[in-house]
Amino acid sequence: MATLLRASGACQKAASAAQARTFASVAPAAASSRSHKVVVVGGGTAGMTVSHQLLRTGKFTQDDIAIVDPAEWHHYQPGWTLVGGGLKNKEDLRQSLTELVDPKLKFYNEQVGAFTPEENLITLSNGDKVNYEQLVVAPGINVDTSTIKGLPEALADPKSFVSTIFKYDTCDKASRNIKDFKKGNAIFTHPAGAIKCAGAPQKIMWLASDHWQRAGLYNYNDPASSPINISFATGLPVMFGVPKYSATLEALRKERNVEGLFQHDLVEINGDTAIFARPDGADKVTKKFDLLHAVPKMGPYAFVKNSALADQAGYVDVDQATLQHKKYVNVWSAGDASSLPTSKTAAAITAQAPVLVSNLLRRMNGQEVEAGYDGYTSCPLLTEYGKVLLAEFKYGGVPKETFGRLFDQATPNRAFYYLKKDFFPWVYQNYMVKGRWGGPSGFIR
Repeated sequence: MATLLRASGACQKAASAAQARTFASVAPAAASSRSHKVVVVGGGTAGMTVSHQLLRTGKFTQDDIAIVDPAEWHHYQPGWTLVGGGLKNKEDLRQSLTELVDPKLKFYNEQVGAFTPEENLITLSNGDKVNYEQLVVAPGINVDTSTIKGLPEALADPKSFVSTIFKYDTCDKASRNIKDFKKGNAIFTHPAGAIKCAGAPQKIMWLASDHWQRAGLYNYNDPASSPINISFATGLPVMFGVPKYSATLEALRKERNVEGLFQHDLVEINGDTAIFARPDGADKVTKKFDLLHAVPKMGPYAFVKNSALADQAGYVDVDQATLQHKKYVNVWSAGDASSLPTSKTAAAITAQAPVLVSNLLRRMNGQEVEAGYDGYTSCPLLTEYGKVLLAEFKYGGVPKETFGRLFDQATPNRAFYYLKKDFFPWVYQNYMVKGRWGGPSGFIR
């Protein structure tokens, strides 16, 4: 903890001392250069971390490694909760992808059209073909607002009190809605199915409830007399998937008198009415709202889901311990697009990337891969302004805590709050995506 807090205090100093870098080339490649030792699909958290960790091994020269991603910007998406809570500006949490990619890497600023793993090549959306010796598939997942009928229109309406922190364009709308809301029913939703950071839907709820409590609009002890009522509608049967932390969050929900609507999956918005599906074909439930924070369903992109690399659910089908594809031995995956049965977070990638990099190199050297990933992931769960519950766990929902000997991590803590608000954004942008941060393992030389 002391090491992390000292590093946090040095954030601004180190950032200001950073040297200028040249940009990766995005010019069309000559045909002879469209063959690479490693092709990484995705310039998000997993793709950038893996590609830069590979480069830092010193085993690759100019353009040996290529990154494929159509985006203009790389976003620190865990920070969008902070934007929704009024703690950060969203513009400060994005970086030019061209600038972020190391100049020794080849950058194809294109979408993937198709995978042909039998021939070790991918086809780009412009028709170009790129060959590889090793392929890392890490494009993330799609946050699809169209999965909730009426949500795209409600989000686009600047006058509506409907928002989501899961999109760059609307994460700051959540902050405005929370600050402007004075009276009525506020509903925060969590969908059934896999999503990015399973704690985020309630993080923004806890921040909103704390804001309204401080503003005199919500009384934890006497909600009936308060101008605002709060409901948490989740497609899950519990507050959180890990029992240790779920117990704390359920106690907090009851303590703050937040209505729990369990196994309520938002499927439609019609004016000021939210419509929820119920399990086992039960009748849908309708509920009026005056403010709605909606979380869309998420899933694999079509170019992954419809490929030979996908499992039945559409995710890249990899071994959960080695991150190697179960059929194609020179294909790998990490992050949200992978089939790894753990929570999809940036913290998970800090543990996945070193295992993938090590095993990819072992494969290139003709060695057997090693089972090194145990499912580690983490969710720094904001419970109010000034406190965070730091959930850390591995496969099976078993806690794997960095500071467990010092703190009960299920108890919201002020020190963890500053890690979430200040240290993690800084270390992510300056070290992690450049291949130099290993999460609980610390800095990578």
